[in-house]
Amino acid sequence: MSDAIVAEGLVKTYGEVKALDGLDLVVPEGTVLGLLGPNGAGKTTTVRILTTLLLPDAGRATVAGYDVVRDDAQLRRIIGLSGQYAAVDENLTGRENLVMFGRLYHLGKAVARARAGELLEQFDLADAAGRPVKTYSGGMRRRLDLAASLIVHPQFLFLDEPTTGLDPRGRIGMWDVIANLVREGATLLLTTQYLEEADRLADTIAVVDRGRVIASGTADELKAQVGGERVEVVIHDRSRLGEAIGAVCAACANETTSVDQHTRRIVVPTSGGSRVLVEVIRELDSRSIGIDDIALRRPTLDDVFLALTGHRAEEAEEAEEPVAVGGGVH
Repeated sequence: MSDAIVAEGLVKTYGEVKALDGLDLVVPEGTVLGLLGPNGAGKTTTVRILTTLLLPDAGRATVAGYDVVRDDAQLRRIIGLSGQYAAVDENLTGRENLVMFGRLYHLGKAVARARAGELLEQFDLADAAGRPVKTYSGGMRRRLDLAASLIVHPQFLFLDEPTTGLDPRGRIGMWDVIANLVREGATLLLTTQYLEEADRLADTIAVVDRGRVIASGTADELKAQVGGERVEVVIHDRSRLGEAIGAVCAACANETTSVDQHTRRIVVPTSGGSRVLVEVIRELDSRSIGIDDIALRRPTLDDVFLALTGHRAEEAEEAEEPVAVGGGVH
């Protein structure tokens, strides 16, 4: 399997702020890389460089063997981009937008109309094809924007936070669309702030913070770095906290604990899944220790970032240039 997307030592500076500080990436052909990080981490700047919309200050990158600086014209013909903000014309209809994108890619008029029809069906927009985009919901606009990025069947697709602003139903629908693209053999680079999204869609994940890749691997490998699953128990009687700690540790077969005396919360890492919850409840019940709350939790984006960087995701400063990029590379 060859490497479809390669970035080596990418640097980009805006004034005194380094948006990218020696970023390295490798995406094998036919796979999905999730670029995970908070706002300002450098994700969008990376996408802009890889799609020829921004020149790096240092370093180099290739997509399908094309250098993003030297071979920019050839590269634009084979890639698709869906940015954070839908780049469709809200005064045109959905169909007119897709035909326009097709013509910008130098498709013949008949071919562009045919391709527009295929995409409108694929993205469940056929019934709204004749309506102005300004009447579309946010989810419909995002789907139309993604459809525009696919107008020429690109095998290399860049999706910059494609589900930002969508409600849970819209996000799940977009995940299904992206999963279908993967099954058809596309190579994807997906940026996201959501660990759940990267977990579901990406073969591998690169965690970015302050312009650098600070960790990479599968979702399970990254979660293992912050302790994998954990049992969290809040007991009713603070005076029995010490006894409860012993009971929970015995049930989880783990002596590592985190205890908050004020909230009466006990947290113990585990790899036993839901079965462990049953054991914890039995152990505490056998000692007549009351429970106010109990749950099995997996790491969140904040857990990963706190473990890897020492700060939470929302504490990252905005470091990227505030420029909107939309569907397709034209």
